[in-house]
Amino acid sequence: MAPFHREDAPILLLFIALVLVIVAGLDAENIGDGGSELFGEILRDEVVERINQLAEISDADGYLERTFLSPASMRAAELIIKWMQDAGLRTWVDQMGNVHGRIESVNKTERTLLIGSHFDTVVDAGKFDGSLGIISAISALKALKISGKLLKLKRPVEIIAFSDEEGVRFQSTFLGSAAIAGQLPASMLNTSDKNGVTIQDVLKENSFQGSVRSLLQVKYDPESVWGYVEVHIEQGPVLESLGYPLGIVQGIAGQTRLKVQVTGSQGHAGTVPMLMRQDPMTAAAELIVNLESLCKYPDRVFTYNEQCGYYSKESFSGLVCTVGEISAWPSASNVIPSQVNFTVDVRAMDDVAREVVISEFSHQIYQICDNRMVNCTIESKHNADAVHCDSELRLQLKQAAHSTMKNLRRKINGEVPLLMSGAGHDAIAMSHLTKVGMVFVRCRGGISHSPQEYVTDDDVWAAVLALIDFLLDQHIISDHMSS
Repeated sequence: MAPFHREDAPILLLFIALVLVIVAGLDAENIGDGGSELFGEILRDEVVERINQLAEISDADGYLERTFLSPASMRAAELIIKWMQDAGLRTWVDQMGNVHGRIESVNKTERTLLIGSHFDTVVDAGKFDGSLGIISAISALKALKISGKLLKLKRPVEIIAFSDEEGVRFQSTFLGSAAIAGQLPASMLNTSDKNGVTIQDVLKENSFQGSVRSLLQVKYDPESVWGYVEVHIEQGPVLESLGYPLGIVQGIAGQTRLKVQVTGSQGHAGTVPMLMRQDPMTAAAELIVNLESLCKYPDRVFTYNEQCGYYSKESFSGLVCTVGEISAWPSASNVIPSQVNFTVDVRAMDDVAREVVISEFSHQIYQICDNRMVNCTIESKHNADAVHCDSELRLQLKQAAHSTMKNLRRKINGEVPLLMSGAGHDAIAMSHLTKVGMVFVRCRGGISHSPQEYVTDDDVWAAVLALIDFLLDQHIISDHMSS
């Protein structure tokens, strides 16, 4: 090897600089083709690692649980802020606990593209629901930053990690996204959890104002927003059955959530004769079985409804009903309870069909409670119409998914699938603010809301690359335009 001389240093430094420029250029060019090891590390390995990190932040021991503004939720927000700043984004937390990361564009007059999902969870949750959408968006912008394309955005891009979508604590979904969309009424601040703590109380405990004025500050001006995109696991088995890692959402089912309270007469389990009881538990049991029958066999009840004018077979497709929570007071084996509460979740693609089911079930509630000499009340906790995703965004996201599959050289059959979502998403609330689009990612067995929830590392990679392709094709100023 020839000896190194000091006078050769400038030449060596120039050579090293040239190599670095070439490597950076290659990485920038290959950002969307899945061929760069650098971006493989960022868009797959780092995303998976961060999903695992976020899953370790929980309010419970032994399982994952993060509810609205809980201690674990606040710690998760801090970590998300750190990742956003790593991607070159300006960050802040709004008055409903939503975490924002934003990059401005070269064009100051363009409206903003919002990308997001939620970081709260159900009880005993899986680690991909919500988190995948947030972390994949952050990593996509980080890749654009490294490649030098982040400052070439033709419109501002803002990632939002919503503070509440699942509605576990206050039984009202989309607290975070509904506030941004201007769909959260001020009266919601007085809604309380099981311990009597209100949303306003929780906000103030975490140094937020918790006032009507501060709630209005969260709302976005529709004129300032171009659209909203969300990446989310499918939470169903369709993509797996088709052998396809990504799908594009056509629309989201409408949803109604109720809280039913049945009040009877408390008594001794051994001394009150059966015919003299006013038992809210048996009344609730009959109501729940009736709900199941109503939703499983709607054609037996709704052969034809003059009000909606639909035959049941056509209008009640995709109808599902669930009682997910039930509680009694006092909860003791030797006591006839005085009160039983249970939740009802009804979803359907057809809004009229859903309303007809709710109306019929409400009628049954009052009739059965009357027959059993107990009192019943029905409280509406959440109501959202079905949402249809924007046709332009659907096409753009479909093209991005197809391009990603081609670049990754995945063996696939047919076109990128178009799916309907039976699960609710933040896109429902955001549809009141702007046009929405969604990408679904395959999950094993279609299992979600469970520790068994799983997405392969390669499917995570495909999701982030599709998001990057979407940004590069639609929202980046090309080099020849910027020169």
